[in-house]
Amino acid sequence: ELAHTREAMIADGAALCGFFAELEAKLAAGEALTELDIDPLLEKHRSQQPQHISASFGTIAGYNANAALPHYSPSEKNHSRITGDGLLLIDSGGQYQNGTTDITRVIPIGTPSAAQKHDYTLVLKAHIALAQTVFPDGIAAPLLDAICRAPMWQAHCDYGHGTGHGVGYFLNVHEGPQVLSYRAPIHAHSAMKEGMITSNEPGLYRPGQWGIRIENLMANRRVERPRETAFGDYLYFETLTLCPIDTRLIERAMLTDAEAQWLNDYHATVRDKLAPHTTGAAREWL
Repeated sequence: ELAHTREAMIADGAALCGFFAELEAKLAAGEALTELDIDPLLEKHRSQQPQHISASFGTIAGYNANAALPHYSPSEKNHSRITGDGLLLIDSGGQYQNGTTDITRVIPIGTPSAAQKHDYTLVLKAHIALAQTVFPDGIAAPLLDAICRAPMWQAHCDYGHGTGHGVGYFLNVHEGPQVLSYRAPIHAHSAMKEGMITSNEPGLYRPGQWGIRIENLMANRRVERPRETAFGDYLYFETLTLCPIDTRLIERAMLTDAEAQWLNDYHATVRDKLAPHTTGAAREWL
């Protein structure tokens, strides 16, 4: 399943490169776009992948104040134009015959403010904190939530939703038993085990202004050790999602060297995996 899911992530990543390349070209050309235009454009690029079946859930495309609603969905009666300066949040996913994807990215429209860059970098720090975590095999999933939130709590910030949920294999995009949320109960079925796929999606929401969330899917992998120890087995997260994280919104001074290295390493992996599967504008965007 993991081998096939990695293939689905490559297909989805290639589709997203094409999507973002076309979206940014349309915006640069001054084309009038609304939040309602995002989902059809995503479907256009994902449907070009041979094993694509459908979206894995309804696309969340929120601009500025609408993005501050974590589960916002644009409609004919309620949607915004994508114009002026602001942040565009896109949470989407695909169902492929070889796996299920779920990803959130935020891109700047126009010139981002210092406050927006601060919030974005804070969310990125939280995302990296969880992505780098090594943890005991069988730990209760809710206990990992605080690791992700710690950088945000230090800045007296937080978010109201969970940090992560399980993801199925060509099944439900929200699938248990694991839930990364300190509000979730701890019981026998909340153990983190090798092979599970979980989302990593911290966020920060300013009501009436903007919303930020960065989401990748990760797999629990076993740490290979040269010898046994008295402390049992440990797991780490392998980030599966392959799509660049926008660097135009990063306040570099807020990142440690280790965090910056994680991001550079992630982007090197994304480039190496997706370059053979992209051409033209999609390759240039990548």
